[in-house]
Amino acid sequence: MIIVDTALEQRQQEGRPVRVAIVGAGYMGRGVALQILQGLPGMKLVAVVNRTLAEAKRAYQQAGVEEVYVGNSFDEVETLLAAGKYVVTSDPSLVCKSQYVDAVVEATGDVEFSAHVAMAAIENHKHIILMNAELDATVGPILKVYADRAGVVMTNVDGDQPGVVMNLLRYAKSIGCRPVLAGNIKGLQDPYRTPETQRAYAEQYNQKPRMVTSFADGTKISMEMAVVANATGFKVGQRGMYGPPCAEVNDAAGLFPLEQMLETGLVDYVLGAQRTPGVFVLGYNDNPIQQQYLKYYKMGDGPLYVFYTPYHLCHLEVPLTVARAVLFGDAAVAPLGAPVVDVITLAKRDLKAGETLDGIGGFTCYGAAENADISRQENLLPMGLSDGCRMRRDVPKDYPITYADVELPADRLCDRLRAEQDEYFLTHKP
Repeated sequence: MIIVDTALEQRQQEGRPVRVAIVGAGYMGRGVALQILQGLPGMKLVAVVNRTLAEAKRAYQQAGVEEVYVGNSFDEVETLLAAGKYVVTSDPSLVCKSQYVDAVVEATGDVEFSAHVAMAAIENHKHIILMNAELDATVGPILKVYADRAGVVMTNVDGDQPGVVMNLLRYAKSIGCRPVLAGNIKGLQDPYRTPETQRAYAEQYNQKPRMVTSFADGTKISMEMAVVANATGFKVGQRGMYGPPCAEVNDAAGLFPLEQMLETGLVDYVLGAQRTPGVFVLGYNDNPIQQQYLKYYKMGDGPLYVFYTPYHLCHLEVPLTVARAVLFGDAAVAPLGAPVVDVITLAKRDLKAGETLDGIGGFTCYGAAENADISRQENLLPMGLSDGCRMRRDVPKDYPITYADVELPADRLCDRLRAEQDEYFLTHKP
């Protein structure tokens, strides 16, 4: 943090702010815009992209910026940005191509649309920052291959759980504790929640019912922990993770199989701990002298030690992720290589042939974390690709849905990227 804020201050003094475009002006996108515009020297939000231009303008206006210009073509956008104007547009390709943009923040949460945004940013040599665990968990490894070839950083964000977990994991490792479990802290897990059951809660917090449903039914945490797994090489101990009940996060050290943690590392979560909605890491240190010191520091007897962050401040820390990518080439969280954990699709109720799946946060299905090798062997449908798939046959409640069970929508980029990812890592094994 000290290095990042010092570097940003220097960019401010030099009159060379990091130039950012945000795609998606929903609740979180507007929050990121507010943070950049009001809280961060050395960075400038040059453009906001949204299908509804009024919402893009709102992102600026809520931060007190009233003089905003609409760019309807590439030439218009370039002319406005060259003049130092704040720009809104409905076409993300225009900012991805612009020479006046250093990094693109993808904040829509949609898999197919965001795949196009990510590829356009990478192809035009822009750093791509994903506020989108769903895209990352589905095709993040192949996007990272493209980003590496283009010489840019692809990263998920600090502030959201994956980035906060990775910061904590890197910290534990830096002080000599071997990370063996990366964990999330959850207050509710009910795979049968729907947009109808979550509507009132969503309205209370200005959220969309489908998004809140993905939190409650376990899909979101599965996506987040798959992102962490792919960035660490850790696996899940069982389909859906263990997710044991836990009154206090310091008790987590005794809730997971030590042999599995030591063998592969695990991603998982605890349910109901008083530190929600934070994250934790279990670090292992069996050095008897270090254990004496750690006990003195009130960390317990060991050899497992609990490190935790009792909060995550999603939109507040996203600009720091941007700065790390642009100024230091450092990803907060990105795949190491081949997928390690996938998020598979399970039936939320009995499904009949001819029905169409409504995807993440809907009425028909939910996602669960599964080790990628099992997902491949069983030909399981990734949850990130489930939206719009038509059932070819009946699937009972809670059963996994396979590719053979569905007909995919025609001509989607996300399907092509997923197929390319599967093929690429079959032929590029470590």
